[in-house]
Amino acid sequence: MQEPDSAQVEMAALGAALKVERQRQGLSLQSLSARAGVSFGLISELERGRGNPSFSSLHRVATALGVSLSKLLGGIAGDAMVVRAAERHVLPIPPDAAPEQRVERELLTPRTHSNLQLIRSTIPARFSNEDQPFRHLGTESVTVEQGALLVVHGDRRVRLEVGDTMTYGCSTPHWWANASDGITVVLGAVTPLEV
Repeated sequence: MQEPDSAQVEMAALGAALKVERQRQGLSLQSLSARAGVSFGLISELERGRGNPSFSSLHRVATALGVSLSKLLGGIAGDAMVVRAAERHVLPIPPDAAPEQRVERELLTPRTHSNLQLIRSTIPARFSNEDQPFRHLGTESVTVEQGALLVVHGDRRVRLEVGDTMTYGCSTPHWWANASDGITVVLGAVTPLEV
């Protein structure tokens, strides 16, 4: 059996990193394709570690994800175990979001790993996503570091104070609200496995 050459290995790593980032942002192949202005097939081939994309196409895809191409490529070659405080990836905030909806989310785990994500969320006063509850595969555990958080999971409403933690299955619709007058800071861990 012939061993893959370094270009194949690097293309496969780029495809894996691209897929993880796209899924982490909750984007479908179609939506990323439309946002980047490239074909659905190009992104599908990239994620499977195939094809020979142009620099321009790769740059458009990285820009559509809100990351620099060098950062996307660098994440593959960098230390896959350590995320330095100054190098945390901050998830993009929609530019038209109202001030009370501008949650800053910092990814504390490496971006190329998909089995576990640790996210630090800084939530402004009066935030609520009741109108757009989350529902996805996996299990989430959240701990309040500062302020207070209302977690609504299905029909259950729980107010969490500093130091409190709640763990729940994500396939049940759930939403958060900042239950304090100031900012609330939450550490959340998410895994695609449902318990």
